[in-house]
Amino acid sequence: MEIERKIKEGSFEPELVFKASRSSGPGGQHVNKTNTRITLVFNVQDSNVLEESEKMVIQEKLAIKLDKSGNLIIHAQEKRSQIQNKEIAVRKFYDLLRKAFQKKKIRKASKPGKAAIEQRLKDKKAHSQKKMERRGDW
Repeated sequence: MEIERKIKEGSFEPELVFKASRSSGPGGQHVNKTNTRITLVFNVQDSNVLEESEKMVIQEKLAIKLDKSGNLIIHAQEKRSQIQNKEIAVRKFYDLLRKAFQKKKIRKASKPGKAAIEQRLKDKKAHSQKKMERRGDW
């Protein structure tokens, strides 16, 4: 898988842009003074790492995460430190890429087995019998 190789080599690292802002996460009063929330921005169109076909796949599958200018934006504010949030944002970014390029499993149509068919018919007959017994002349 081409994208996995690029992730392992760290090819995306120079193209990632990080911004820090005030977080609403844990930290008490400390939260009001420090910028611990990390926003990861990756411009899909301007990427030198991705091929055109890969850019198209990202635009299709991750369209909800892209803004109007084609930036993939990920936020992380789970931890109290910028470094930890930065690591979380990078991990989320790589997970999104892996998920976007994961091949979907093709569903093969199958038929129920003979025993399952017999069991269904037996249950149906028992249910019908129960209904018949409930009927009575009032």
